[in-house]
Amino acid sequence: MARLNYCEVESPIGQLLLIAYDENLVRIGLDAEDFVELRAAYSRKYRQTAECFPATFADAVAQLKAYFAGELRTFSLPVDFGSGSGFRLAVQRFLPQIEYGQTLSYGQIAECLGNPGAARAVGTACALNPLPIVVPCHRVVRADGNIGRYAGGVAAKQFLLRLESAVEKPPAGHL
Repeated sequence: MARLNYCEVESPIGQLLLIAYDENLVRIGLDAEDFVELRAAYSRKYRQTAECFPATFADAVAQLKAYFAGELRTFSLPVDFGSGSGFRLAVQRFLPQIEYGQTLSYGQIAECLGNPGAARAVGTACALNPLPIVVPCHRVVRADGNIGRYAGGVAAKQFLLRLESAVEKPPAGHL
């Protein structure tokens, strides 16, 4: 039987809440969010009480630590986007394609997805991203260069962008 588990972990941007269902990461709550309400919402969604079971998250915690240490550029975790559909889901599935240390504007993503007038819809999809950091909505900025909003707060987004820009990148054309 699939289980709904959670754990809380410290990070450089504050406390994170990880929620998994059936071994798939379904939610990362950021410090600015209400963790009690998030757990309750997912308990209602999956019709079972979320249990604190940190062992479920060993790989996720290890990858997050490596990311925050500047040692990991791409996450390889089983994830479930939940009930997302249509354009919103397309945006959320596109976000991991934005390379580490790079940014795209909301409009650029809309164009990449064949809907050039949908920059606001891209913003909404980013705001509703259930898996921030792992699904890097922090790499999406406004066309004018302003970093825009972030569920974890502007300071958290600034930190993530600085983290990725501070890590030495290989020369173009090299692995």
